[in-house]
Amino acid sequence: MYPIVAGPCLSFTGAWLPCGYFGDPAHECKCSPLQVQKYRAKISGPLLDRIDLHIEVPAVKFKELADDSAAERSEVIRARVAKARERQMKRFANEKHIFANAHMETRAIRRYCPIGQDSKDLLRLAISKLGLSARAYDRILKVARTIADLEGTDAIGRAHVAEAIQYRSLDRRAWE
Repeated sequence: MYPIVAGPCLSFTGAWLPCGYFGDPAHECKCSPLQVQKYRAKISGPLLDRIDLHIEVPAVKFKELADDSAAERSEVIRARVAKARERQMKRFANEKHIFANAHMETRAIRRYCPIGQDSKDLLRLAISKLGLSARAYDRILKVARTIADLEGTDAIGRAHVAEAIQYRSLDRRAWE
């Protein structure tokens, strides 16, 4: 049995706008710039900093829904997640208040999420281009650690950091 580690799940959608199509590539948003600005003003930078994963989920087309091609089975995904949780439980066995990567604070992040110079360079670029905060930096490292755990690797690589950065799509400059 594995404890479930979950935090608040927030969902932001273009449906808050009158037309419901903000950000939808298949439909044109008919809202005025003022309406969009008011919508975006509802979500502050400090709030976005506290969300680990920012993922845009577009509407699924019928062709994709009806596709019979084999997708990864739930059992395979479940086993990979269980192994990642085992890795985390072993990693944090001697820590009093850390049970999963999400629980790490700055000191633990520095200890358990070392990255190479190429990953540091990538993070430096992301911070400057996306205007990321120190809190976002830590969250990227925690997510990269989790991605590496899901892959079954001890070292956090550049690809793990790059994927984690992609999950920050709603950060400041992209959101403004």
